[in-house]
Amino acid sequence: MSSKINWNKTFILREGESVECGWQNTRYGFRHLAVLRDGYTRVEAKVCYYNRTWESYTYQTVLHKVIDKKYPEDIAKTYKNKVDAEAKQDCEGMFKSIKALALFSDLMGTTPSEKNQLKKRVLSTVPGIDFPDNWESLPEDEKSKRIDGALKIL
Repeated sequence: MSSKINWNKTFILREGESVECGWQNTRYGFRHLAVLRDGYTRVEAKVCYYNRTWESYTYQTVLHKVIDKKYPEDIAKTYKNKVDAEAKQDCEGMFKSIKALALFSDLMGTTPSEKNQLKKRVLSTVPGIDFPDNWESLPEDEKSKRIDGALKIL
């Protein structure tokens, strides 16, 4: 009872070798799929999830799994380091933009409440960031402390 596979990310290992990654809903959750092609062979891997992943970037686990299936340990380690570094650069670029927008919120807001509202809107664009249900009832200085702490982590 699986749904259509949504292929939406390609990782280039080197010229002529790439890994196509996608996801698919399942009866109890979802799964990530990866297909590594080098022109001659095709290697597949999948990782099933019931809830959400705790990866550094989307598809990290299935990507590592398919690379490990195809290559000897030393070559696999090189490719995994390469894709991890590229994904880290992508994340850092996104976070730099978010931090810049949050700093701009300090200039645009005239009151602590306005500044916190603007920063919250910016931080809400980061996947995986949730604000507590009682957020609106917190004092403004507590909101500032928490938002500024989150921005420091980015």
